Amino acid sequence: MKKILFLTGTRADFGKIKSLISILEQQSEFEVFVAVTGMHLQEEYGYTLLEIQRCGYKNIHTFQNHTHETTMDLTLAKTIEGLSEYVKNVEPDLILVHGDRVETLAGAIVGSLNNILVGHIEGGEISGTVDELIRHSVSKLSHIHFVSNAEAAKRLRQMGEIKESIFTIGSPDIDVMFSEHLPSLELAKEYYQLFFDNYAIVMFHPVTTEIKEMDQYASDFVNSLLADTHNYIVVFPNNDLGSKTILEAYERLKGNQRFRIFPSLRFEYFLTLLKNSQFIIGNSSAGIREAPYYGIPIINIGTRQQNRAVHAEIINVDYSGKNISEALRKIDSHKVKPTVADFGEGNSAELFLECLQKKEFWQMNHQKQFRDR
Repeated sequence: MKKILFLTGTRADFGKIKSLISILEQQSEFEVFVAVTGMHLQEEYGYTLLEIQRCGYKNIHTFQNHTHETTMDLTLAKTIEGLSEYVKNVEPDLILVHGDRVETLAGAIVGSLNNILVGHIEGGEISGTVDELIRHSVSKLSHIHFVSNAEAAKRLRQMGEIKESIFTIGSPDIDVMFSEHLPSLELAKEYYQLFFDNYAIVMFHPVTTEIKEMDQYASDFVNSLLADTHNYIVVFPNNDLGSKTILEAYERLKGNQRFRIFPSLRFEYFLTLLKNSQFIIGNSSAGIREAPYYGIPIINIGTRQQNRAVHAEIINVDYSGKNISEALRKIDSHKVKPTVADFGEGNSAELFLECLQKKEFWQMNHQKQFRDR
């Protein structure tokens, strides 16, 4: 029996790996462990550990890594310390990490330095922020790559990764998006006590490389929302550097009947609400990945997603309140069609399982190799 350890630190990365964890839990040849840390354990951000526990996974382990939002390096160090201790107890055959978070980097470091295979989900993508530095660093520390598309696979080969270590499975959250088990809109509205007939979704995250400007950016953004007439479901940002600035700006929305503010939304409920929204505004990857599949109009603000693969008609604006307001005035007449985006066909979990069930997968060399191009 192979021991597989997943690491998750945010609601976003858990949404990406949930289908992968669940399909392995059903297989007798794998024993699955889920290490939970980061935002999941912070009440301020919705204590989303509860969502993971609802899945009924057999082996869930928690450890605190939060210090303060301005000390990402210390958060990295605490994650390494907490995960290293757990890894020594479990002795996994494979550690799986996702994306470009500090926790992701910690998982790759712990695995690679303890001679454990590391699998990186959604490497080879670009964003242009500090997240991209982390993502590429994780790729170089990982032995195996589960990528979203051929473009990402090509970038990894350009980085010297060997072709045999790269598996194109699509983006795993697409599995959940088209699941037959998503809640109805009526159930989602009842669950979150939403009384809007029509609404848009707000997801605005800090950009760590623009921290000095985030106060002004958040203020201008909130001013634009207040001057607008749409109803909004507002979801807290992630807990990166600058999040407290955004949360302070959101205080001005409280008490306004056009706004409902949530620290977090359960992933399936979020998808149902997104699918039925008028549009999404902010700088979340949900506007790049999920929204195009549903044909939802998108207002993307600023630089956070500027280099991500985009296959949709997106209204891109800078951070100025004037331009955001102008986009909001146009959004109701901005009609889009569902996009066949290049992030898979909703069968990522099955493709992932096929990889792990192959004998040659487990014969992957623990000694990283660089392949010249």
